[in-house]
Amino acid sequence: MTRMATEPLPDSCCDDERPTVWLWSGHAAYRGPSLRLGTHSGSVTCFALGLDAPFVLRSGRESRSVRSALIPARTPHQIVAAEGDRMLFFYVDPGASRTAPLLDRMTDRADAIAYRHREEAALITEWSQGPVTDPEMLRRRLLDAGEPEAADERIRVALQLLRDRPGEWGSAAELAASVNLSQSRFLHLFSAYAGTSFRRYRLWAKMRRAATAVAQGADLSTAASDAGFASPSHFSDTFRAMFGLTATEMLAHGLDIVVMDP
Repeated sequence: MTRMATEPLPDSCCDDERPTVWLWSGHAAYRGPSLRLGTHSGSVTCFALGLDAPFVLRSGRESRSVRSALIPARTPHQIVAAEGDRMLFFYVDPGASRTAPLLDRMTDRADAIAYRHREEAALITEWSQGPVTDPEMLRRRLLDAGEPEAADERIRVALQLLRDRPGEWGSAAELAASVNLSQSRFLHLFSAYAGTSFRRYRLWAKMRRAATAVAQGADLSTAASDAGFASPSHFSDTFRAMFGLTATEMLAHGLDIVVMDP
């Protein structure tokens, strides 16, 4: 397990509780202050939980005050919480586990975004108090540690290739050929299984690779280049579009990055 800490926290944050990102081989999680997030659109499904108070989730013309929400990939939205209120975000990588167990626990599923986790109160109690000593428990709690059930073995392999070497696949055609599929068939199967596009998933895999490099001591420019981003500005623009702020802004909050597995 690799750990990296950035600069000291601002005075407004608790001294004994640093904002933290945990990285698994596919999934990722964040616990810390809500930050001032702009409208963004994630590359994978995100579970959001207000640890200290409800947050406002804005998407399109709708605005709802909730404590938990499951936001599908490629859904433009903004999360607004009071300054200092803490959030938990868990990003579900479709190549590592399906979202079905998590979606089944959301009790309000009338729209694309699902709300109100069945065990919302218990999750808040578990994750709002003290330092996190077992982040793996969070992954198991939300996903039942379920194994992926790929509809097509070739797509499962493609997802693994993208996670392992995201910078090597310049186009969908190249990856499709490597798993013996036509590009059109590959894109159809990929989107149907992953719930996101090839392009967006490749960006997610690159972003996780860059975050791992930062955790191991690389600066942002080196991490972005090693992960396959065309330039530091491309990385910065992608990060903002995916998470609602820049990587520099996020690291300025005294972030710990913990790599759970390679």
